[in-house]
Amino acid sequence: MRSWTQKRLRNNSEVMKVAVLDVNGKDTGRKVDLSKKVFAIEPNNHAVYLDVKQYLANQRQGTHKAKERAEITGSTRKIKKQKGTGTARAGSIKSGIFKGGGRMFGPRPRNYGFKLNKNVKRLARKSALSIKAGEKAITVLEDFNFDAPKTKNFTAVLKALDLQNKKSLFVLGASNNNVYLSSRNLKGSEVIISSELSTYKILNANQVILLESSLEGIESNLSK
Repeated sequence: MRSWTQKRLRNNSEVMKVAVLDVNGKDTGRKVDLSKKVFAIEPNNHAVYLDVKQYLANQRQGTHKAKERAEITGSTRKIKKQKGTGTARAGSIKSGIFKGGGRMFGPRPRNYGFKLNKNVKRLARKSALSIKAGEKAITVLEDFNFDAPKTKNFTAVLKALDLQNKKSLFVLGASNNNVYLSSRNLKGSEVIISSELSTYKILNANQVILLESSLEGIESNLSK
């Protein structure tokens, strides 16, 4: 009875323990607590869908434009008489039914963005992190820095973590120019700070690497 009670208390704990690795991919012997309210919730698929849809919509420039008949350069002379030709009436060579005429109902510049409640966005990010945690695709890494921006240094970190051929997302606690510039030439890796974390970026990565300094910011933002 006692062991069952202890097991239930462990399962009901509000945190889960995760090992901290170093830049060489070795276990440091330390563990950090990840809040189950952020990393172990029941994923809300519809919230995830809406947040990803908004992110992708915001990436669209919306600058597409086609000229309509009022914007075409050409004569406005009536090209044939109204009746008696046996064909449809036509008032201008700029009509969309003629070659070189304006396009009918063509695309116009527009903004594809739409509003999304911030509570929905917060739920979507927690859902995405919970999905990744369930897939064992979240790694906690101790904070590191480089003396100078060098792609070789960042590649060595990827190799140590066995991420050379995987999409990876590194989440820093604060801006680090040397780490960011070292990763910029690598197509499969992205480095962001915790405030830039989005549902799309989490799900688009095969492995999410959270630096220790980022955990406090992530949990404080998403635990509200």
